[in-house]
Amino acid sequence: MVIEKTYGRDAWVAQSVKGLPSAGHGLKDHGIKLASGSLLSGESASPSAPPPTCAHSLSQMNKSYLSKKKKKAYGRKYLILTPFPFFFLDVPSSEQPELFLKKLQQCCVIFDFMDTLSDLKMKEYKRSTLNELVDYITISRGCLTEQTYPEVVRMLVYEFFIRFLESQEFQPSIAKKYIDQKFVLQLLELFDSEDPRERDYLKTVLHRIYGKFLGLRAFIRKQINNIFLRFVYETEHFNGVAELLEILGSIINGFALPLKAEHKQFLVKVLIPLHTVRSLSLFHAQLAYCIVQFLEKDPSLTEPVIRGLMKFWPKTCSQKEVMFLGELEEILDVIEPSQFVKIQEPLFKQIAKCVSSPHFQVAERALYYWNNEYIMSLIEENSNVILPIMFSSLYRISKEHWNPAIVALVYNVLKAFMEMNSTMFDELTATYKSDRQREKKKEKEREELWKKLEDLELKRGLRRDGIIPT
Repeated sequence: MVIEKTYGRDAWVAQSVKGLPSAGHGLKDHGIKLASGSLLSGESASPSAPPPTCAHSLSQMNKSYLSKKKKKAYGRKYLILTPFPFFFLDVPSSEQPELFLKKLQQCCVIFDFMDTLSDLKMKEYKRSTLNELVDYITISRGCLTEQTYPEVVRMLVYEFFIRFLESQEFQPSIAKKYIDQKFVLQLLELFDSEDPRERDYLKTVLHRIYGKFLGLRAFIRKQINNIFLRFVYETEHFNGVAELLEILGSIINGFALPLKAEHKQFLVKVLIPLHTVRSLSLFHAQLAYCIVQFLEKDPSLTEPVIRGLMKFWPKTCSQKEVMFLGELEEILDVIEPSQFVKIQEPLFKQIAKCVSSPHFQVAERALYYWNNEYIMSLIEENSNVILPIMFSSLYRISKEHWNPAIVALVYNVLKAFMEMNSTMFDELTATYKSDRQREKKKEKEREELWKKLEDLELKRGLRRDGIIPT
């Protein structure tokens, strides 16, 4: 499958050139000139001329392989591409680089894919040419001359562009003239596409650019930072958050130690606040992976991360609570014992609230922590702190929760605590029962007092009515 991406006046749009329906997605085909920043517009309703950059290149070559024939069918014009010979069948190897350049320029010609009936032969010819180019750049050697770089960038067909970046002959020193900051900015805008296939191609393209162009790395990170901040605090809409987080997961994994201050700030000021958005479920797995990557690099970040999660813990959305609990377990899987001691109190106060949740999925997810061997070892080492925090919630739920599955899980947890520290468990049990008796006594006294007040008010009412109570 090959997807072509070109830039128009209004928006970046995708064109399928093989394997994708060309009209079903309402996609248009536009021209591009990224290297100089000049954006070219393709009029989809009346594609009467190729983009100026393409026409200019063709006139320099003194060969008019693009001919325009005006046909009066429904009052519109048609574009006709003059077919070139195939690379491997009709052209000697010495002439193939020149033909390669011509075909690149020819593929800049624009078509209206909104109209499913027009230019069918030419669209199919363009598809076949693009696929031929993909095969050629994959197999051939010596095809990437300096003249081809601006044409490849101008055309920007995703699959071809990926093969271009991955080619052994690719030279970043030449490409950096055309793949610059402006190009990266426009590429990042494309991540807002609604088509997940397109976003997947973009993810690969941006990852290759990050790996090949060292001078663009800081700029790419900064712009992703800006996209996330705008997403969290302004729009709450950007389709490519998951894909950008996937790229970041790989980038974070390659950070050198010790971590720079800017990387730590990105974690605390950008990644943690991403948990607040309503669409968290669309990218939570990728976000959690990035958080864990940071903590594996620098365990000292564990405390600010967990306190940040506590700060943004959802109050009314059970689905998000379940996601938070899942992420928290991933963090606890890699936490160091020394860091666990620092956050155990606020952490288990929150877990106790989750265990007490009337929503059984939240309670169930929290109770599953006791099925994790590493977490259980941490709890056992610190049972003298954790058991008093959890005991009252667990004991009350074992008597009152509506869901029998939750009650069964709670009994297992209580049994585990009893085996860890039976002395403290017995003390807490006695204290809990004593506290409950006092609470019941106070509740009974309160009820009796209210009853006396009601009787007193009734007697006063009778006296006002002239009735003497007996």
